[in-house]
Amino acid sequence: MILIAHNIRSLHNVGAIFRSAEVFVVEKIFLTGYTGVPPHKDIAKTALGSENRVAWEKREDIFSLINDLKKDSWKILGLETGEKTIPITSLNSRERLVLILGNEVTGIETEVRDELDGLVEISMPGRKRSLNVSVAAGIAMFVLGGKE
Repeated sequence: MILIAHNIRSLHNVGAIFRSAEVFVVEKIFLTGYTGVPPHKDIAKTALGSENRVAWEKREDIFSLINDLKKDSWKILGLETGEKTIPITSLNSRERLVLILGNEVTGIETEVRDELDGLVEISMPGRKRSLNVSVAAGIAMFVLGGKE
């Protein structure tokens, strides 16, 4: 699995995503848009060294990145809530998946969603209908890549 952290504003969230990515053996993280990059003390505070052990790359243009990954036969999915999503538990975790994580407040922009192969959602039966992006990322990594 590959992650794309797009326009993540909190460096603590970026660090937490790195930490979960190491646990669930994510192949690489692409940091796009204005997502902060290591080295940075606020990323290091939550990553606890994972930012040095997980492969990552900064890419300014998410559209060219998506195009490059599609050419290499990756299935590109966005982690979102709302309409046109499918349950994340319905996916085949053995596929070559790229999971896009969007901004903490606004999610994944419509223009980016239009380029994806689909949107997946974590079931949330409670009253609150959203999770912190790093928490949602950790759940998604477990569901999609944490199975033996």
